[in-house]
Amino acid sequence: MPSRVGKKPIDIPSGVQVTRNAVSVHVKGPKGELSFTLAHGVEVAVEPKEILVTQVGGGKQALALHGTTRAVIANMVTGVTRGFSKTLEITGTGYRAQLAGKKLTLQLGYSHPIEFDPPAGITIQVETPTKVIVNGFDKGLVGQVAANIRGFRPPEPYKGKGIKYAGEYIRRKAGKAAGGKSA
Repeated sequence: MPSRVGKKPIDIPSGVQVTRNAVSVHVKGPKGELSFTLAHGVEVAVEPKEILVTQVGGGKQALALHGTTRAVIANMVTGVTRGFSKTLEITGTGYRAQLAGKKLTLQLGYSHPIEFDPPAGITIQVETPTKVIVNGFDKGLVGQVAANIRGFRPPEPYKGKGIKYAGEYIRRKAGKAAGGKSA
């Protein structure tokens, strides 16, 4: 049975070129160029105004990759036209971020500042000293860079200090109970 997501066609906006060779799909647009290697069991047809992803044969792998392949190609088309962004919020006394050229410098309560150099295709903005925005056209790379930055000081559950995604809920814990006698 084909995937519900996989059956939907992907519209190709103006200014985007989609080409397909024997093993991969290439998408080129105003923001950049991306490619994706196709797996066995999935076929991609590029028409003038849309892209169709179909299952070839059957089996569990083709069923599993049908919707995934369609979603990845749709994200590639969206990325080269509009791009993606992730917002990170920094919480904690003295915790801040600043940008020096392209390099992000973070003060996160350690004895030294942390310097992060973004990979090619990623731009970082510091809106306020406690708000960092990661932009790019590759959805996976934007998410990975945001996760790497968050990994420098993940939010802790007692005071909520650290770097978190915008809108992320941090489950809080009660601290030590005061005043109890120990045996």
